[in-house]
Amino acid sequence: MSASSTRPLLVFAHANGFPAGSYRVLLQALGEHFEVLAPDMLGHDPAHPVSDCWPHLLRELDQFIQRSCGARPVILVGHSLGGLLGLMLADKHPHRLRALVLLDAPVVAGWRAALLWASKRSGLVRRFAPVAPALRRRQHWPDLAAVRRHFGEKSVFQTWDERMLDDYASVGTQDGDGGRQLRFRRDIEAAIYATLPHHMGGLGRRLRRAGVRVGFIGGTRSRELAMAGMHATRRLVGRHLHWMPGGSHLFPFEQPQATADAIRELLRELLRGLGAPAPDAAFL
Repeated sequence: MSASSTRPLLVFAHANGFPAGSYRVLLQALGEHFEVLAPDMLGHDPAHPVSDCWPHLLRELDQFIQRSCGARPVILVGHSLGGLLGLMLADKHPHRLRALVLLDAPVVAGWRAALLWASKRSGLVRRFAPVAPALRRRQHWPDLAAVRRHFGEKSVFQTWDERMLDDYASVGTQDGDGGRQLRFRRDIEAAIYATLPHHMGGLGRRLRRAGVRVGFIGGTRSRELAMAGMHATRRLVGRHLHWMPGGSHLFPFEQPQATADAIRELLRELLRGLGAPAPDAAFL
């Protein structure tokens, strides 16, 4: 049996706007302990178009897991968009997941979900952040050095690990139109934000009844968590709630090694007592 086949199988699902290759440093750190697979860019396959509450994106992730992992139960780690899709997948197919780790991906429920639904129905959601800024996002640069310089000058990226920023500049753009262009299309990024699920309020109860093991790691400086609220998420994960000190919503890019360590620590909690075989347990 190969070393990789004895490792726990982990699928990583990326955040909106960030191709999986942008997480190279984090995924390599996880790869020391897990067999890691990741879909490249959810939402860009015409067979899985973006629509309200993301049913086709869910199908895209589900098909990736079935195609790549077969019948093997997986650990799913999802950042933001990826975490919410992981929650919906766990709700639909709880037997496919050994555990689910949410990275700054809170459950929107209660009055916030009602407000989200109303803003989508009225069209107001497209006039404010994060939809409006996504639609204005710059798409073209003369060369890779200009891409790196552009991102490096923005305040949101100045707390990033330099390796992650280099990878995002390189993997997040591609050659085209006489220079470099953004790979994650801004209209798709905006559409994903504009169709954020508002129907997840009862999901926590169903996952608890199904016995799905869910943990959460949040950034202590995450504005997104403050906006979404944490009540429903706390009820869902219970004591399996960890924090990344000083981390924003994008803490996996700011602290990749600390994030990998936190994921591994949380998975030890979640999988404790499941009776995993010795070679598998050794990696955890």
